[in-house]
Amino acid sequence: MECPGNGIGTPARRWRSAGYGEPVAAAGGRGRTRRPATLASLAAELGISRTTVSNAYNRPDQLSPQLRQRILEAARRLGYPGPDPVARSLRTRKAGAIGLIFTEGLSYAFRDPAAVAFLEGLGLACEAGGTGLLMVPAAPGDLTGALVYAAAVDGFVVYSMPAGDPHVAAVLERPVPSVVVDQPVGLSDVDFVGLDDRGAAAELGRHLGELGHRRVGVVANRLGTDRNDGPASLDRQEHCPYAVVKARLAGFADGLAEHGVDWADVRVEERFDNSSAAGEVAARALLDRHPELTAVACTTDVFALATLAVAGRRGMRVPRELSVTGFDDVPEASAASLTTVHQPMLEKGRVAGQLLLDEGERPAARHVLLPTTLVVRNSTGKPRD
Repeated sequence: MECPGNGIGTPARRWRSAGYGEPVAAAGGRGRTRRPATLASLAAELGISRTTVSNAYNRPDQLSPQLRQRILEAARRLGYPGPDPVARSLRTRKAGAIGLIFTEGLSYAFRDPAAVAFLEGLGLACEAGGTGLLMVPAAPGDLTGALVYAAAVDGFVVYSMPAGDPHVAAVLERPVPSVVVDQPVGLSDVDFVGLDDRGAAAELGRHLGELGHRRVGVVANRLGTDRNDGPASLDRQEHCPYAVVKARLAGFADGLAEHGVDWADVRVEERFDNSSAAGEVAARALLDRHPELTAVACTTDVFALATLAVAGRRGMRVPRELSVTGFDDVPEASAASLTTVHQPMLEKGRVAGQLLLDEGERPAARHVLLPTTLVVRNSTGKPRD
């Protein structure tokens, strides 16, 4: 009987339509049981050595195309699934993959444009190194780090984690190499890839100050592992465990201070989720409470683009009535003519992967700071009277 409503048919029919011929039943009836063929029985069937069969899967360049095709066809016919990857990893002591410790749920990696670019760069490094990538989510609130201990990987890339996170502690306890990207900072004997976030944000603050802005607000991503969707006090900013957003706020303060702006007078609106929806709510709240603001500086482009959308719906002319800045320079920033800081997200991922996969000697931890560029577009201008 065909599967109802999907137009695909039974598993056997799907198998045949994909060009694999007739499927071989598993031994012992239905269910996921061990297939009858083994590497040894397949070698005996073909009259070749087990090494030759193994090479068809692991070292195909050692065989002629005709011989490899004959082995694979026989394997499909007899139901041999290929070498056991678990047994192989035990033998070689290599998992054939690196682990990415990600600061959010997995779905975030495919929604956030900066994270997407980073993953592309890391994926390019994995492709070049002939290894796989295992993503290990480490969202705030998960205090166990159990997934890190269970991950069968040859090393870890730690992406943007807060200080004191248990997942980072678990990574450092594993006897495999690791690379930290962006945060946490200050770990000894660990390779690091990041930016001068404070210096880059200072350029944005300086830019707004030079234009004449003195009434500035900020939309910032999370300043703690606990959810606080609202105004962020100076004390909360000071004790923020996320080094990147803390550095960016400090940079804004540095740049504005050069033009006489006291940071205590700058209103910071915090949102736990770096999403368009959260950014719009934050921008509305900030502008409602402080209609005197002439500029809003955002710690991410996602928040800045959301702020532009809110301003547009309110009929506020940008930049004549409100200047907006972002950070990251995601692809959408150019289309929106957003003033922002460009950081090489794809290159950041590529460099992190290259450092981890470098099998040379590591006499000391390597510290790579990638360049940033202030990109001035049409979202900033002189303040309204």
